[in-house]
Amino acid sequence: MKYGDDSKGNPRTRGVLVRRFTGDSTGYTFPTPSPVSLVKEWPENPPFTAKDFFRADENDDETFYTLPRLVYHIDEPAVASLTQYYRNNIAAGSSILDICSSWVSHYPLEFPKIMKRISGTGMNPLELMANDQFNDYEARNLNVSPKLPYDNDSFDVVTCVVSIDYLIHPIEVLKEVRRVLKPGGKVIISQSNRCFPSKAIAMWLNMNDRQHLELINGYLKYAGFGPAKAFDITASVPGQSYNDPMFIVECTK
Repeated sequence: MKYGDDSKGNPRTRGVLVRRFTGDSTGYTFPTPSPVSLVKEWPENPPFTAKDFFRADENDDETFYTLPRLVYHIDEPAVASLTQYYRNNIAAGSSILDICSSWVSHYPLEFPKIMKRISGTGMNPLELMANDQFNDYEARNLNVSPKLPYDNDSFDVVTCVVSIDYLIHPIEVLKEVRRVLKPGGKVIISQSNRCFPSKAIAMWLNMNDRQHLELINGYLKYAGFGPAKAFDITASVPGQSYNDPMFIVECTK
């Protein structure tokens, strides 16, 4: 039996043989998001150089992502903490865009029923096809063209999950995010400490978790956003000494 064929309405309604992690009915503890102070003062103009965005693997990204990866890139508690954050911080009836997306967007299972629209862009069309929460999707390589295929003021929320570290034009992409957000809309960028090192940009690999949050804040500043807020939303797991951290940087248009 394929997941999705059962009478309980398993979320994999398109028959993909992967289960969703949501944090529901688990022993995980999701503490109140802990604010992280963003204190780095960025200069008026971006201080970045081409070397900052160098990657060990500069070969075609589309080749790297040709084969679909129907796996999680962060552990279950980190995924679950993000899902719970979305549940508590994205209002019902919203139009949502998930950029750099894949077979899963980590939204709560009820979101397709209570949201106005859920759209996605990502590298692999097969992964996007497998994402059963999307109303629509577009395969896009934002490292080739940062342009998003949506009209101005289209979305209430734009999310990006553990992927900002792969973008070689992050400011241009976030300018596009700002363009497609409605006035008062917000971008939610989530980040852990996991990545494909060969595809992550050089300066990211030379930074710690705190510096990553400051860097994302800098990107947002140069993209035209106002002050950002950062949070540590790492879940607590009974009997487990380590699990992947999860951080949020969000900003309002």
